[in-house]
Amino acid sequence: MYIIVEDEPLASERAKDYIKKLPFLDLLATFDNATDALVFLKMDRVDLLFLDIHLGTLSGIQLLETASLSCQVILTTAYHEYALKGFDLKVADYLLKPYTFERFVQAVERVEQHFAKTEPNPEKRFIFVKIEYRLEKVFLDDILFIEGKGNYRRIHTRDKKLMTLQTFSELDREIRSRTICRVHKSYMVAIDKIDSIEKDRIKIQDVYIPVSETYRQAFFDRIQS
Repeated sequence: MYIIVEDEPLASERAKDYIKKLPFLDLLATFDNATDALVFLKMDRVDLLFLDIHLGTLSGIQLLETASLSCQVILTTAYHEYALKGFDLKVADYLLKPYTFERFVQAVERVEQHFAKTEPNPEKRFIFVKIEYRLEKVFLDDILFIEGKGNYRRIHTRDKKLMTLQTFSELDREIRSRTICRVHKSYMVAIDKIDSIEKDRIKIQDVYIPVSETYRQAFFDRIQS
């Protein structure tokens, strides 16, 4: 799961076009400034960040220097003099604009190799969810959708509903499934449990769930891949 932070529309479109050729990449969101991206990074799990350096008020370099990020980062820029700085910040790769599709694939493969070493078995069959004073086992295949209810998250499964104080980001990190994804600030859904999609609404059983603009593109890209 990745995001793009790029304030040049043509460069952003180029990156998205390249990514569409790699179906294993899931786009969560795109931003034209580092400030909004930073807010998103604090709320959602992101595996990979395509980050432009020149972004106006807060640069890509400043974002990396001030924020503690757990995701992999690929820097993109038209200026080669930042390569050493990128090395100091331990970014996964450094793409010099205008980069080719072949060079883009090389950068992505470097990140994939990193994940292969650190997460040999990313897919899970179940997770343990904090429910009051206990941990309850939940099979991922039983999850229908997860709903935000104030400070709580309500997990709707085939046969029960569970309330937890775990955040969406925490649940996303635990789940790590390609079949369960965020579609709204207040909802995650199991793609294989969707009965129908009408405009920007998902129907699961007798419940209608909204798809927000922030997650819309990534959601539709995923169900079509």
